[in-house]
Amino acid sequence: MRGFEKNKKIFNLLSEAVSEGILVINQERIIMATNHRTNEMFGYEDKDINGNNLNLLIPDSFHKVHNEYVESFSKSSGQRRMAHGRTLYGKRKSGEQFPIEVGLNPFSIDGESYVMALIIDVTGKKEQERQIKELNAQLQQKIETRTQELEQTVAKLTKEIKLREVAESKIKSALQKERELNELKTEFLSLVSHEFKTPLSGILTSATLVGKYKFENQQEKREKHLNTIIGGVHLLTGILNDFLSLERLEKGKEVYSYTKFSLSKVVNEVVYNANMQLKDGQKINYPENIDEVEIIQDERILSLVLTNLLHNAIKYSSENTDIDIKVELRADEIGFHIIDQGIGIPEKSRKHIFKRYFRAENALLIQGSGIGLNIVKEHVENVGGNISFSSIIGKGSVFSVVLPFGTL
Repeated sequence: MRGFEKNKKIFNLLSEAVSEGILVINQERIIMATNHRTNEMFGYEDKDINGNNLNLLIPDSFHKVHNEYVESFSKSSGQRRMAHGRTLYGKRKSGEQFPIEVGLNPFSIDGESYVMALIIDVTGKKEQERQIKELNAQLQQKIETRTQELEQTVAKLTKEIKLREVAESKIKSALQKERELNELKTEFLSLVSHEFKTPLSGILTSATLVGKYKFENQQEKREKHLNTIIGGVHLLTGILNDFLSLERLEKGKEVYSYTKFSLSKVVNEVVYNANMQLKDGQKINYPENIDEVEIIQDERILSLVLTNLLHNAIKYSSENTDIDIKVELRADEIGFHIIDQGIGIPEKSRKHIFKRYFRAENALLIQGSGIGLNIVKEHVENVGGNISFSSIIGKGSVFSVVLPFGTL
């Protein structure tokens, strides 16, 4: 103690020249000396601070941990910062706590050990650190917010790109369909023109020739050409009915009307009209056991179905062949079989035979629209029935239609 007192004037002289706070304690942690900056920092006068225990300048809650820091320092040697990496706190005379950094320097005078503490008030530094930390947190939040906004923008752009790709694909598809439709319209007009040209040509020729047969003994020739005219008209009527039926099906305007009618009446009318289109030597064999049969179905649709199938049988069969119509009566359904001895359907064409405008490769040179079987299939299925076929190339085909019985 005396050794330090002898040199206190030198300490005071030197310590007042520095801007940091300086404090000297002995081994009992009694404050031996302080400079003006320390007194100013803690709010004490020399007489109020010197001679007191160091705990005077330390918050009560830090006494234990501070003592542990001092003991740890006493066991080591050399200059070093106290509690490096941790925040220390001092206590002013007013009781206010403030953050400090402390550098410890051991020394001895006359065999007595002392520690000189270099004390820095880091309140401003800590406030800056707090502000920097707060700014960093705000910056991080902004980055996260902007990142999230960017991700949302990217997601929206990605979605927009996909929507545009889908729209572009739809536009391309629509343009392709429009091109196909235009091609189809061209083909359709060509087909209609061809379909109408042949029967109209026959009607015109027969009408011209009828006018030349004026005598009674030429009646047979007149009847032959009149039958040609009637057959041509029926053919044209059938073609028009197919086109009208196709339009109603496409627009969903087809209405089915179920009534009770005589089966023989419908078959007779269909066969009578078909007879006008028979080739030389062709014959239609009328079905048996239907004279007393009455069914409940759409009469118009049944007539259309049988007319189309019978017309195909005549068209794709050669001269001097028979065409059979067979009817099967069952408990709750009726089956119709149109059997011909025609050219048959090639194997690879069979899966497409009910497609609209499809023509089998062996039928391309034979007049036809390619819509009849498609219309028949749609109507048959719409009234609850089904259609099937079997065929052998060069020997003929059998088309079978099964329709349910209705009840009034």
